[in-house]
Amino acid sequence: MKLNHLNLCVNDLSKAKDFFETYFDFKFLEQKGKALIVMSDSDGFILVLSDPKAFKDGEDEPYPKAFHFGFLVESSNEVDQVYNRLVEGGIEIDKKPYKMRGSSYGFYFMALNELLIEVSCLNYRNGKKISTE
Repeated sequence: MKLNHLNLCVNDLSKAKDFFETYFDFKFLEQKGKALIVMSDSDGFILVLSDPKAFKDGEDEPYPKAFHFGFLVESSNEVDQVYNRLVEGGIEIDKKPYKMRGSSYGFYFMALNELLIEVSCLNYRNGKKISTE
């Protein structure tokens, strides 16, 4: 089974589209009015950005405090490159990349509707723990 897509609610579709294109190499696929934008990464993962004002009663609903999503890269060098690209682009990040959860390395930051985003390289590949020595 493969996770097919993720829908993120954002207040500004254009800003969110630019963010994911600029910092995470997503490609624009289509826009459906003022309601949503569909994007894809190089692995074919679909990211849907939706404006909550276009649905339900037009109200924003906050994400739970612990909600976050993460981007996985292959190495600590790539973590540092993403971090530097974000900082150079004016994205505020409270803490530089650090060793976390044993031998994982990465960082967290807030963006777009106060979404917590993680970028890390992990000590797991294909669902199995790998040696990091």
